[in-house]
Amino acid sequence: RHQALVLAASRPQDPVARHAGQSHKALVRVGGVPMLIRVLRALQASRSIGRIAVCLEADAPVAGAEPELDALLASDAVSLIEAAASPSRSVLRALGALPLPLLVTTADHPLLAAAMVDRFCDAVPADVDAAVAVVRATLLQQSYPDAIRTYYCFAGEGYSGCNLFLLQSPDALRVVELWTRLERHRKQPWRLIAEVGPLALLRFLLGRLDLDGAMRHLSARVGAKVRAVEMPFAEAAIDVDKPADLELAEKILARRASSGSGR
Repeated sequence: RHQALVLAASRPQDPVARHAGQSHKALVRVGGVPMLIRVLRALQASRSIGRIAVCLEADAPVAGAEPELDALLASDAVSLIEAAASPSRSVLRALGALPLPLLVTTADHPLLAAAMVDRFCDAVPADVDAAVAVVRATLLQQSYPDAIRTYYCFAGEGYSGCNLFLLQSPDALRVVELWTRLERHRKQPWRLIAEVGPLALLRFLLGRLDLDGAMRHLSARVGAKVRAVEMPFAEAAIDVDKPADLELAEKILARRASSGSGR
């Protein structure tokens, strides 16, 4: 079974934590349960996941804040890793301490379910070095037309990320290193173009680069086989980045509770 890493560090003055009156974003309650606890429960219920590591700031005010979290940390099932300066650097740090394959997700994903995790892990071929889960925009918009998401358009079709990644081999390190460079150059467009490649960028802008083509280009660019896995769950693409997302997640969980659905 795979080990899992939950990125749970909080930004200073995080808008969701501030809106909820909470000291740390991971502890913001959705449906009465802290988001981090919901993610940990989903991972523990997944047949694909074994041990879990949670990546937090060294001074994160979570110790003693939630008895369920304290109990998990006291057990052998969940461990802590200190967060680095950015999500990509935190993953790099974790790769030095955790075994592969490694599933990476985030604490602000309260709608995550074991079925999503298992579907994603089952769909990634064994010869793929790194994979990312995506949801088609049409599915998300049909299911939740009020959801405000960021879409990446490939050959006329939009996709939204799911904050689910699977790193299967040592070559996946190259993908995370590219992620780190993209973070570092986010305010230098010409550096970003250089990393992506100008011809691929032109094809993307002209709507001539489909998702599979983008993954093939990325694979050749970094020297690792990368695959995008399309998910059939609209909720897999709904994380909580802003107060409006929190409200939507509350509504979805309330609907699940009233219908008796565990998905």
